[in-house]
Amino acid sequence: MKTKQLSQDVRERVVELHKAGEGYKKISKALTLHASTVRSIIIKWKTHHTTETLPRSGRPPKLCSQVRRKLVEDVTLQPLTTLKDLQNSASQMGVHVHTSTICRSLHKGRIFYMSSDGKLESSPLILYPVSTDTMETTMCYEAVVPHWFYARTQDGRDIWNPFSKEDSDKLEAAFCSGVNPNSIVVPVCGGRYDVYLGSRRCLSVYWDEEDSVVQRCSWFYKGDKDSRYIPYPENFSEILEDAYMQAVTQNEWKKRLESPSRDLIILHNPKLMVHYQPTGLTDEWGATPTEQGRPRTVKRGVENISVEIPQGEPEQIDHLVFMVHGIGPACDLQFRSIVQCVNDFRLVSLNLLHAHFKKSLDGGQIGRVEFLPVNWHSALHADATGVDKDIQRITLPSICRLRQFTNETLLDLFFYNSPTYCQTIVDTVCGEMHRIYRLFLERNPTFKGRVSVTGHSLGSLILFDLLTNQVDPTGSPAHKAKASVQGSESRTNKKSLKDILKELEVEDLGAVFERERMGIDGLVLCSEQDLKNLGIPLGPRKKIIEYIKHRTHLQDTNCPPMETSPNPELTPPPLTSGTTFNMVNYEYFDVGIGQVRINYPQLSFHPEIFFAWGSPIGMFLTVRGLKRIDPKYQFPTCKRFFNIYHPFDPVAYRIEPMVLREEEFEPMLIPHHKGRKRMHLELKEGLTRMGTDLLGSLRVAWQTFTRPPVPTLPPPTTEAAELPVSELPPVTETPPVAAGEDVPVNEDPAALDVGMLNGGQRFDYVLQEKPIESFNEYLFALQSHLCYWTSEDTALLFLKEIYQTMGVSMDQPLQ
Repeated sequence: MKTKQLSQDVRERVVELHKAGEGYKKISKALTLHASTVRSIIIKWKTHHTTETLPRSGRPPKLCSQVRRKLVEDVTLQPLTTLKDLQNSASQMGVHVHTSTICRSLHKGRIFYMSSDGKLESSPLILYPVSTDTMETTMCYEAVVPHWFYARTQDGRDIWNPFSKEDSDKLEAAFCSGVNPNSIVVPVCGGRYDVYLGSRRCLSVYWDEEDSVVQRCSWFYKGDKDSRYIPYPENFSEILEDAYMQAVTQNEWKKRLESPSRDLIILHNPKLMVHYQPTGLTDEWGATPTEQGRPRTVKRGVENISVEIPQGEPEQIDHLVFMVHGIGPACDLQFRSIVQCVNDFRLVSLNLLHAHFKKSLDGGQIGRVEFLPVNWHSALHADATGVDKDIQRITLPSICRLRQFTNETLLDLFFYNSPTYCQTIVDTVCGEMHRIYRLFLERNPTFKGRVSVTGHSLGSLILFDLLTNQVDPTGSPAHKAKASVQGSESRTNKKSLKDILKELEVEDLGAVFERERMGIDGLVLCSEQDLKNLGIPLGPRKKIIEYIKHRTHLQDTNCPPMETSPNPELTPPPLTSGTTFNMVNYEYFDVGIGQVRINYPQLSFHPEIFFAWGSPIGMFLTVRGLKRIDPKYQFPTCKRFFNIYHPFDPVAYRIEPMVLREEEFEPMLIPHHKGRKRMHLELKEGLTRMGTDLLGSLRVAWQTFTRPPVPTLPPPTTEAAELPVSELPPVTETPPVAAGEDVPVNEDPAALDVGMLNGGQRFDYVLQEKPIESFNEYLFALQSHLCYWTSEDTALLFLKEIYQTMGVSMDQPLQ
């Protein structure tokens, strides 16, 4: 039985490992191939300089190619030549064969003879013998279909990536339009990039990025150390295409062409074309430069190379999401920028859109969600602030790499708690969203969707503080009236020092404070030692100290008065009413939660949903002194909020327990994007349930054996026996309790009242850890904090909640 042939990629991988110095056994073990197969591939590559399947040799031909060509030439020049004459001609060249052998050889060359008189006739004349199938394919020439690529520099090398088919078709149509290419600008990649056709450059629209080279590609080559195919320049590709067309139409192969870099390209046949890089010197065996060097594989057309053409994006945009990064310039373990991570998340969401919203997508009901990055780190560490130079001036020279990493990442937390740099960060985030949103509307004038915001790590805290300080224009008049009433009440109810001392039953100490010219403000600033120095006894001193603490607590847990706020109209409602003493004076902070006192700008749009990833919001609120979030509180301009985190994320904290402090409850579990829970979680729950049921059954059995005997009831009296059944006292039946059911079943976790921060719905959502992550929580802790950019479960939750606001649901709801 004939086995399946190995793919070309596997064969090339074998050769690459062999070049890297790996032995046959290691290669066969790494690729799960037999050692003999690996040996055969390497021998073929060393002998023929290729790994493609070659025609089987079979029995060695009796007539070599030189003799065959001589016989064909003789018949072509003299069609009436006999087979005997051809046999004599072959004998003169040292080849002695029978006339039947010559006849078979001529048949292969499409030359036939007449058996009646032994004469030959030709039909048609072919100078090089080929098979009938090869003739039929080579006689038909089809022009190559070009595809457009762009180059990105990575590790000092240009990596060529293809545009999507839709973008390539748009570029090709513009190229063939006949218009001056210098005046043509084609938007590609969902409108995030512009291609200037004349200069062959690709420029980003919304963020700063190095320009990319764009090229119209049709011919490619792949070297020994290349992991992917590289396109030839456009002008040389046209030369190769002309040579290929002549070889096909005229059936003249073995063509040799020289590239601008003095390399040699040989077209052996339509399926075997090689690229040589000669050394330019003749070796000791007398080989010419064209025969030296290892050949490169040459391919024609993008359909013949192993490259994945990306999927095109729908033109319709339903929703816009701004994504704010956390600390540092890198956003994942590969040290990629916010732009690259957002590109990955956008690609994941597109794939999920086709998988879970296919009906709505095919019906034209929805388009796609656009995700755009917001970068604030580069503005903070730019030369304009000078903070990097100041930090570098005081940085110790030891462990320089660790200190550099600390300066670029962890210091961002301290910068955000500084009034100076916090203002820079907030202004940059808000300014970038304004700039990108304005530019987005200019490029998409038909956009009618809403806008949401997403923050990762510190970026979520920045957005939380920014949204907390927004002003809802619809609720501002009522807020002004409420603030004015509170201000008037505070002024009319203001007590004098004499009234306070009388309330504390220490009015006899009024003379002491009058002598020191002390009022209420001075009394609040007094410490216990100050009162002791004034000669106040211990009892009255303790009363006064307790009053000072109580007054300070009331100031901490309420909004600052109007006269202490620079802009009372912009002060949002408090987050908490407070339940415990807190000695921090929030008079110098906004909204009573310890935010740095800066001017928070107002957004030009009202976010629909605020998504927080791996967020430390709960920890920061607690450290700022906030004990409880008012259940009635919600962002002034954003009605929905989601706190998404990985269970092993060391930076993430929950927020729901700050609203509902009296109960212990679990967060909402984000379903797997393929439905249900992960297998190891279901197995764990099944074992836990089985153990609970088994313990309950054993407990019931033990209670049955250890229960004292029930006393026998005496027989009913005669009067009781004569009573009808309707007059008997009712007997209350106790409902049976299932085994192991010691406590009542908890209500639906989604029905818990966790306040209005998410419109009355749950907002703490936890991802399901992968099976390998459950083996060691500490090993995957850092990766868990950076996993959100490529998480399908997170992206599906985004799409589900966003399209739910538009009345569009998934094809099949997840269990």
